[in-house]
Amino acid sequence: MLSIKTLENIRLNAQVSLKPDYLIHPTVSGNKYRKLKYNLQKAQSENYKGILTFGGAFSNHIAATAAAGQALNIPTVGIIRGEELASKIELNSTLNYAQSCGMQLEFVSRSVYKQKTDPAYLKTLLESFEDFYIIPEGGTNALAIKGCEEILTEEDHTFDTICCAVGTGGTIAGLINSSLPTQKIIGFPALKGGFLNEDICKFATQSNWELWEAYHFGGYAKVDSKLITFMNHFKTTFKIPLDPVYTAKMMYGIFDAIQTGKIPKDAKVLAIHTGGLQGIEGMNLRLKQKQLETII
Repeated sequence: MLSIKTLENIRLNAQVSLKPDYLIHPTVSGNKYRKLKYNLQKAQSENYKGILTFGGAFSNHIAATAAAGQALNIPTVGIIRGEELASKIELNSTLNYAQSCGMQLEFVSRSVYKQKTDPAYLKTLLESFEDFYIIPEGGTNALAIKGCEEILTEEDHTFDTICCAVGTGGTIAGLINSSLPTQKIIGFPALKGGFLNEDICKFATQSNWELWEAYHFGGYAKVDSKLITFMNHFKTTFKIPLDPVYTAKMMYGIFDAIQTGKIPKDAKVLAIHTGGLQGIEGMNLRLKQKQLETII
């Protein structure tokens, strides 16, 4: 069982605890383990030849799927957004890692990548990769929700507020479904745009949730010096690493909301650390190129 860590911070004067779900597996980290669990079981039980999925240059999902495929001896294929990345694999820690795990990388243009949910496009992919099991971008589907519903346990019923970062909406949907109706679920989107509400509603079975969209720091994989400084201070203070795309933005939002009164100081808050630490190396490379502070 994962031990919940209380973040003792006099400045906050609030009870904030963190659930380190990223420690659930050494290579298939956090919510990616949850999302892949039942999808991989289905692929194995129905004798699919392999797994095909989608992701961008620093996708946690691509890295996790490649690692899971290697561990289970299942062939994996990643459809990667951006044809220009094909010549830069050795410079990209995520893609390099996925390839080292045996994943076959197929690079497509951004216009083609936008067809990732189009039935006609998926059909053409299956003509090339016959009998492969397709998992959507980010891993979110009904089986992924089932896995994410297992994040919360009975001991988590003592918290009145549960927070998580949001990418494609699968993790928060699982938390919503397994939470008590009296608990409040707050999602911190890592992307700009209000499209996530509709996606979450497809899977969520309760209405005890909301999204706080003010902490995306410019959009997906966008950071600034304020966020990096916060991450480094957090790690120094609590000895817990955060990732720059998801969990750092969530924790920044939680601390800010407590300081401004949006979260009551007497609230019992549980933050879910969903992983994504593999992306730090790639982000640091970008920060060094811009001569900015790097993540410790």
